[in-house]
Amino acid sequence: MIENLKDILDPWFQFDTETQRFLIRLGLQLAIFLFFILLSCLVGRYTPVLVKMLVQRFFPSQVSSVYENLLEPLEKLLEITGTIILISVCLNLIQEYRGLYDFLSFFADLTVIISVAWLVSRFFRQFVRRYGIATIQKVGLEVDEMLLVFETIANLIVGFVAVLAFAQSQNVNLIGLLAGLGIGGIAVAFAAQKTLEQILGTIVLYLDRPFVPGDYIRVSLNPHAEDVYGRIESIGLRSTKLRTTAKGTLTIIPNSTLANLDIENITRGKKVMVLLYLDFFDILAEREQALVEQVVQESTNALFGIDPGSTKVKLFEPEDKPGTRARVTFFILGSSENSIQLRKRLLELANKTISKELKSYEIKFMMQEPTIYVESPMTI
Repeated sequence: MIENLKDILDPWFQFDTETQRFLIRLGLQLAIFLFFILLSCLVGRYTPVLVKMLVQRFFPSQVSSVYENLLEPLEKLLEITGTIILISVCLNLIQEYRGLYDFLSFFADLTVIISVAWLVSRFFRQFVRRYGIATIQKVGLEVDEMLLVFETIANLIVGFVAVLAFAQSQNVNLIGLLAGLGIGGIAVAFAAQKTLEQILGTIVLYLDRPFVPGDYIRVSLNPHAEDVYGRIESIGLRSTKLRTTAKGTLTIIPNSTLANLDIENITRGKKVMVLLYLDFFDILAEREQALVEQVVQESTNALFGIDPGSTKVKLFEPEDKPGTRARVTFFILGSSENSIQLRKRLLELANKTISKELKSYEIKFMMQEPTIYVESPMTI
């Protein structure tokens, strides 16, 4: 039985000398390629360490501090990006085999551009949060939600540049393609005007994000009827599905209609309570207590997004150690997670202002870390 099988398979595996050399060379190159892929994965894990060493070696200490503030929070993303770039470089080892190389390089170029674009986007966000806010405050301007809009515009620019880079890597004439699509788009626009209006409404909802799936909203669909209150089930390409709370029915609303309505988002109408503790080394006199309350009130009330009049300062003597402890409570208002994070960053700067002011009056204290944040949903 085995002999018969061998007789059948032998003719299939009999190659001439040239083919044998080709297969041996291919096997060796693929083995070397896979070895360097593995090596890239190992080296890529240490990309943040290598970048940090280069910055500390060739740049002054000020740049090193910038690295700690901007890139250290992005070390995982930097590690992934470095690994993908090294793998992409390794593809040059099999450039001789054009079919395989072209197939793999398409996905390699795509992942490199996506990872680099994502890294640039997160880096820009860190830069704005760390240095942009302080710069805006130094020139006397107020930090508000426009900073988040500026971040969104920057992300769109990064995405557009990434698309251009990928098209260039694949030798695609994107300008000519867009021109052709523009001519055809005019004809389509006339033929499907209502559908395009709904799609544009969808784009507006995704960019502005007045709500996301899971949010409870109240909207007036008919001025002569009661407002509709419910939970967002999903946001589709043409319409949004709203599950009403009273009846439990599903209301389907065109996105073009929602984009032009006044929407009350109940879920995002929340406050975040902030608890901040200051431990003073000495027992404060009444005059010093009043001064502490004044400094804290002025520093927090000046922040954009702080609930006006919500700041409360309670001074008492702690049981575990001598001195005076101040418990500061106030509320942060925000319409999204990004806006809440922005206000937390503003609070960090306010804490520095409080420390600077109190030290100028020679009042010694220690600020407890971390600051406590407690979500306080809005009552429906």
